[in-house]
Amino acid sequence: MNAYRNRTSSQDTAVTVIGLGPMGQAIANTLLTAGHAVTVWNRTAGRADGVVAAGAKRAKTPREAVGVSGLVLLSLTDYEAMYDILDGTADALAGRTLVNLSSDTPERTREAAAWATRHGATFLTGGVMTPAPMVGTEAAYVYYSGPGEVLKRHLPTLTLLGTPKHLGEDPGLAQLMYQAQLVVFLSTLSALMHATAMLGTAGMRAEQALPELLSAADSIGDIFRAGEERPGAALDAGEHPGHLSTVTMMGATSDHIVDTSTALGLDLGLPLAVQAHYRHAIENGHGRDNWTRIIDGIRAPR
Repeated sequence: MNAYRNRTSSQDTAVTVIGLGPMGQAIANTLLTAGHAVTVWNRTAGRADGVVAAGAKRAKTPREAVGVSGLVLLSLTDYEAMYDILDGTADALAGRTLVNLSSDTPERTREAAAWATRHGATFLTGGVMTPAPMVGTEAAYVYYSGPGEVLKRHLPTLTLLGTPKHLGEDPGLAQLMYQAQLVVFLSTLSALMHATAMLGTAGMRAEQALPELLSAADSIGDIFRAGEERPGAALDAGEHPGHLSTVTMMGATSDHIVDTSTALGLDLGLPLAVQAHYRHAIENGHGRDNWTRIIDGIRAPR
């Protein structure tokens, strides 16, 4: 990433950023620091004050914001917000590259790419896999999907935000990967809060509980990597050897978690969902297989 920083920091390439929540502000500030001419627009105009003070130009309308830059970055609540903002400027989109970094479903992303194409714009889907304060750091990375040549054309600028990872031409792929990453992230957060609440019923404070719980969360990657040269290869092959752990064993553990959570008066949403995965696999005759067999029920729910 540093090589691209050095190449672009002295350039004054125009970029528009639409949407100035914490992520949009971080993106705009990163581009400003690199020497780009940045134009910004936000529905609530006051949110632009900080980046304008740092050197960005405040556009009065979305049309003005789109019109001054060949590269338009969108950081919005969802894709519907893109239509609300840009529908009135559709005739100004021709020749522009839209990079939508907002969250939504893969299908809505594909529809948006087709919409942009109909208006003469090129479209890239982006998923920023870092919190706003880490945008532009060496730890940041961004998934992209859409035309590879479009990403290549804007690579020096987009690399400033984080290491780009192009997943393919299908506009929905980056959104799908983004959502998949968030499944892991959000589920883990909920699990950590549930576990902390469990321990709290015995008087253990979070500052005591979380260091132990975070060690368990950190070990999950090691579990997948242990004994497998290519993590996921056995799953792809449909192999679920139960010599180390089984669906039945893990299912019994999930039953105990439900029983304990019930006795403690905690919310059962997460424990019941996990328990259902194992019960489904057992009912389908896979009790002796490795716990990874639960993927079948996730792929084909009842």
